[in-house]
Amino acid sequence: MRNIISIQLKKGETVLKIAQGAEQREIMQVLRKKLLELKKIYKNEKIPIKVTGKVLKNKEIDEIQKLIKEKIDVDIDFDMPKTLGLSSIKRTFEQATIVSETTFHRGSLRSGQKLELEGSIVVLGDVNSGAEVIASENIVVLGSLRGLAHAGAKGNKQAIIGAGILDTVQIRIANIIKEIDRDEEPLHKQAYVYVLDDKIEIE
Repeated sequence: MRNIISIQLKKGETVLKIAQGAEQREIMQVLRKKLLELKKIYKNEKIPIKVTGKVLKNKEIDEIQKLIKEKIDVDIDFDMPKTLGLSSIKRTFEQATIVSETTFHRGSLRSGQKLELEGSIVVLGDVNSGAEVIASENIVVLGSLRGLAHAGAKGNKQAIIGAGILDTVQIRIANIIKEIDRDEEPLHKQAYVYVLDDKIEIE
């Protein structure tokens, strides 16, 4: 069986490294066993735990954090790539982002405003509720995305959407729409949105 979680005891911290392809169900199963071993070491220790490796969704982070806290009461740090840089995106998601003509829009879009362009769009500000951004390729919003973003509008499912804060109720890539329930889904910071198996995923 492959090593889903490896443990490194370092000076000043314990590192839990999660394998890239591991499923959340497997992670939780293995973590329960590993925490029993760690609990013995942590009888007189309060060294923080750092979780690294696989990029996790917000809900997965919450589940893992809750489980660790139940067993061992220490500080927990999740060391995940948070930048929207192309090198980070390629390394983390191993998904090719199509190079395209990019337009930079300075300032925020207010309710009722619509920005529709060929190629990719980078908004140097917020997209407020009631505003729309539509691009034939990628969309990156450096501020908060509260309005509608439709990337890959001409059918490109390889298009991505990036946002400093994702706080919208609906997002679109090509012909695929994802409704976001704000009560169910946590607020996504440094969000990366892409299509996998004809479903929109948010990281």
